[in-house]
Order: sequence, then structure tokens, then C-alpha cells
Amino acid sequence: MRRFFIVGVAAVALGGCGTLSAAFRSDAPFLTVSQSLTPPEAAEPEPTPAEPVVAADANTPEDAPEIDSTLPSLSDDMGEGGDQLMLAQSQRSPQEKVDTTSVNEPEEEFDPWERFNETMFEFNRKLDRYALKPAAQVYNVIMPEPFQILIANGFDNISFVPRAVNSLLQGKFGGAGREISRFLINSTAGIGGLFDAAKYWGIEKSREDFGQTLGVWGVGPGPFLILPFMEPLTVRDGIGKAVDGVMDPLSYVLPFLWVRLSMKIGETVNDRALNLELFQGFEESVIDMYSAVRHGYLRRREQLIRE
Repeated sequence: MRRFFIVGVAAVALGGCGTLSAAFRSDAPFLTVSQSLTPPEAAEPEPTPAEPVVAADANTPEDAPEIDSTLPSLSDDMGEGGDQLMLAQSQRSPQEKVDTTSVNEPEEEFDPWERFNETMFEFNRKLDRYALKPAAQVYNVIMPEPFQILIANGFDNISFVPRAVNSLLQGKFGGAGREISRFLINSTAGIGGLFDAAKYWGIEKSREDFGQTLGVWGVGPGPFLILPFMEPLTVRDGIGKAVDGVMDPLSYVLPFLWVRLSMKIGETVNDRALNLELFQGFEESVIDMYSAVRHGYLRRREQLIRE
């Protein structure tokens, strides 16, 4: 039992050993919903077109031309039910009425460990600022960006197993087929996965994980959680990362923990180097980064589960 516990903890650590920077990739959960972070009151309302103003004239009632009462009205053309039809068209049915409560009031974000999370969030930010980011900057000078992309493609190709299995568990057989096809194509035509050849043929990868699978099965997300050396997650997603780590084929090809840890650190530095400008731009444009990351992450995870 103790052995399985150690394996589970190691799987979680290796699956998310990217600190905060792992959340700032170009496909990060909250960057795809960054537009939703702007509060509704911050958006400028659309200008209301001004209605034409008619100047009042004391002689208007006397000088106005008389309307010919013999002209047919709209209700006359439609018969006796014309008035009722016009009234019905001007009213919304109960199904068409907009629920302003659900639109204006966002769902409450479950964060009972907020004080602890904020402390860990700042720890990860400092770790990124003083350790990971400088390492990525040096790495960026040594390793040209085209080679960084090749390395990222190779790591992504190896991790196809959890995506394919979770696609099957969620009943997305098309996604599982795409993952298998991508692995076969990229491993051959893409020279061991260094080139994403399948993308040129329109075969895009899926983004399924066991955290999403649990959500599809009806398991709630649980509290929001931030741990040292790991990207933001929820309790459900933490369990999902542990299960995905067990499904990682590298755990069987490279059974030594230190070898896998070294590969994970290399993948993290490579990924951080590819997103230096993206992370910098987001950090400079957001005031309350913790709330922005939490809101965007939870929204994106909910969206992925509903897809």
C-alpha cells in the first residue's frame, strides 16, 4: 500500500512539475477565456441612436393635413385577427425571455483554501521569476526556437496514451482514433514525433485527461488548489493528474525516478522558453493575477467538460 502511495505522489509531481508557468502556455486553460475576465461594467455601452426630435408648433393641429380614413390599416388587411397577431408578435414567450439573473450573476468559485492558495501562488511566481525564467532565457539563447518546437512535439507525441484512453472513457471514439492516427503518422512521417505531420493533414490532437473524464462522469471539481511546483488545479484534477501519470508510457520505459524528473524539468524549461513573451504580456496586463488565473482556469475546465 505504501508503494502505491509513493507512486501516486510521484505521478502527480511529475505530471504537474511546471510550477505556475505551465498554466501560461499558448494552449493554457485561462488564456482562451481571457476576454471573459473583463467585468461587464468595464465594457462601454453601445451608443443609443438618437430619436428624431420634432419641433412643437402651436399651429400644428390646425395646419396638419387630415388623414384619409378610407386608407386601409394593417389590421384591416389581416382581418379581425390582425390586432391579436400584432400583439402576439410583440410579446416574448416564456422560453424566449432572457434570464438576467443567470447572465449577470457569475457562478461562485469554490475556494475555501484561498489564503493557502495565495501563499503557494506567490511562492510559485517567485520560483518562476528567480529560477525558471532565467533558466529559460539562457536556454532560449542556446537553443533556437525551431529546435524548441521539435522538442515540444516529441514530448507531446509520447504523451498520447492518456489522451487516447480518456477519449475512450468519455465515449469520444473519434478523438481516440485521432490520437492513434496522430501517433502513427508523427512517429513515422514526423521522424519520431519531432514534426507534427498529422497537423498538415487536418488531424488535430484532443485535450482529454482523466480530470475531464471524472467531470463527464458527474464528479464535482472540489476546491480550487495550488501546490508548490505545480500548476493550478482542483482536487478532481489533481486525482486526474495522478491517474494520467500512471498511464504515461515513460513510467514503464524509464522506471528510474531521477531520469524521469530530469526529462520533466527539461520539458518545463523548453516550454517556458517558448512562451516567454506570452507570460510577460499577461503578467503586465493583469492586476490581480491570482483571481484571473483561478477564474480562467475554472471556466476553461468547465468548458472542456461540456464539449
